[in-house]
Amino acid sequence: MEPLFQLSRWAHIAAGFIALFVFWIPLVVKKGGPAHRVSGWIYVWAMVVVSISSFYMGIYRIGFDPQKSGESIAFAWFLIFIAILSGATAWYGIRVLKYKSRVVSHRHPLDLLFPSLLLLAGIGISIYGFIIDFPLLAYFPLLGLFLGGTHLLYWLRKPKLNQHWLMEHITGMMSCCIATITAFTVFGAPRLLHIESTGILLWILPSIIIVPLLIGFTNYYRKKCNPTPEK
Repeated sequence: MEPLFQLSRWAHIAAGFIALFVFWIPLVVKKGGPAHRVSGWIYVWAMVVVSISSFYMGIYRIGFDPQKSGESIAFAWFLIFIAILSGATAWYGIRVLKYKSRVVSHRHPLDLLFPSLLLLAGIGISIYGFIIDFPLLAYFPLLGLFLGGTHLLYWLRKPKLNQHWLMEHITGMMSCCIATITAFTVFGAPRLLHIESTGILLWILPSIIIVPLLIGFTNYYRKKCNPTPEK
């Protein structure tokens, strides 16, 4: 299994750097235009590779690595959570576009499975992080509770806002960006800077920066698409 692990590792690194390079392009180009669609799909497929490779490497570290340690197992669980987070948010960001015309609740099994898995993973891995006193696992997966819960509510409720899909697409893609950048700060940055580890503040910094941007973007489009009637 070692050769497959190394293959997954290099695929993960390559796809991660592609995602880091293109994730900002859909944010700044014309929405719905060719550059937006092409760069968006490149990002999504890069994150598919990141998600699958992360999940495999996490499982390998926990179950098959002969040199595993308590710390490596903890980081393996983080890899698994990143896999679930990136996969679930990318899936959500695409699927809300497919069903943007819906006017009733939506109960497609896969569209409920991914946020449910994200919600449960957030709860379980966060509890595990508190038990072993590992701040990255204790606090970062709490994001999964919020995102998994809001994704489920969106699917199960009848849409009430105009162009509701637009706000949810932004939420899915920017949440996926959190997974991309956080994984880089945890694994990529220390290796590039030749340092052993980084602190909890740097680990959660992408969430601190991107979550307010996400809220700002969604509020802007919510007000733009749903103006308050003049009295």
